[in-house]
Amino acid sequence: MAHLAVRSKRVITPEGVKEATIFIHGSTIKAVLPHNAEVDCPVNDVGNRLVMPGVIDTHVHINEPGRTSWEGFNTATKAAIAGGITSLVDMPLNSSPTTTTVQALQKKFAKASQQIHANCGFWGGVIPGNIDEIEPLIQQGVLGFKAFLSHSGIKEFPNVTERDLRKAMPILAKYNLPLLVNCELIDEATGLKKQRPQSYADYLLTRPQKWEDDAIALVIRLCEEFNCRTHIVTLSSSNSLEQIALAKGKGIPLSTETAQHYLSFNAEDIKDGQTQFKCTPPIRGKENNDQLWDALSTGAIDFVASGHSPAPPEFKRLESGDFIKAWAGITSLQFSLPALWTAAKKRSFSVLDIAKWLCENPAKLAGLESKKGKISAGFDADLVVWDEKKSFKVREAMIHHKHKTTPYFLRELYGLVEQTYIGGTKTYDSGTFMRLNEGKLILMDTGD
Repeated sequence: MAHLAVRSKRVITPEGVKEATIFIHGSTIKAVLPHNAEVDCPVNDVGNRLVMPGVIDTHVHINEPGRTSWEGFNTATKAAIAGGITSLVDMPLNSSPTTTTVQALQKKFAKASQQIHANCGFWGGVIPGNIDEIEPLIQQGVLGFKAFLSHSGIKEFPNVTERDLRKAMPILAKYNLPLLVNCELIDEATGLKKQRPQSYADYLLTRPQKWEDDAIALVIRLCEEFNCRTHIVTLSSSNSLEQIALAKGKGIPLSTETAQHYLSFNAEDIKDGQTQFKCTPPIRGKENNDQLWDALSTGAIDFVASGHSPAPPEFKRLESGDFIKAWAGITSLQFSLPALWTAAKKRSFSVLDIAKWLCENPAKLAGLESKKGKISAGFDADLVVWDEKKSFKVREAMIHHKHKTTPYFLRELYGLVEQTYIGGTKTYDSGTFMRLNEGKLILMDTGD
């Protein structure tokens, strides 16, 4: 098996940032050696550039099979490695069929195995009526399950009720797998009924924080009752932070994520008709989003995931600016690392925080913490080399997602990704794809 070393004066390790030589044997980190260590193999010396564990994004809608015109494994995973993402987990909806049966999962495997450039795992889906599919999906290697408490936007993936969750959570608790929940409980009495279609302020009022807060209260109650690992996705309401912190303080197996767009943008800055910013839950005001940052610093929010949910440009209704009809989803996968760093550096967070929020803690959710998310002996040699001081402007020609509509378009971002390694193989270098199809399927071993 081939040997390789990556050397830098700034390697992000569990002990902090230090000068080191990362000695790689095959696809694994054999040792983290002193910077000046002599090794009998090729050495890639990246000087003073940061070397970090590869980013792990646990919230990506790849949409294949069935809606490959929206995205697809080839384009999504090319965008991933261009952004320093070495592992991602595909959401069970937006593809057709949705990943709620073993047959549908096998179709995912068949498509993914031919064209993935980053490592890829899969969440199964919990919907009304598929309780008998949950254990078979677990045996096939899904990393956990996703459910919606409000309409998902995909008719094949209807929302669950408390009754459905009560059936599913004991099974997931048995296997110690997480349940990921999109938390909004729609209450028509509290939402704005008559909306000006192009008004972002009106759109924000149509999805009040109360919907999110009520859903999170339900999820916390069930998490404690069933002792089932439960994860809140795309948290946007700061009003829920207190109940989340209290629940975690009690030691129940609860975790939560927010997304780069909730940390990078504020409702006050979104102009009417800018439907590229539409997502659910919505991007809220600056005061709310400042509190999300505080919760990241205290650990009430565990990590950040892109929530990448692309669609063809016509679905975003950019010409009409109609927030009612526009698809609710942000295209952002390739810019997950620089978008977060650009916002974090303004608040004096460090690159160690970035490694925790984008690498170490997402690995825990996906059950990968023993082999991914750290630069340490025995871990997979998934690495990103980046320069936190270099900036770039997001332009259409550099975007590798299938569609180019993104709220980051023409924005200046800091944190230029220069090299990406998948299992010790350099796959991306300074804008050039060096090796493709190096990604592996990530499957959970249930031990059966």
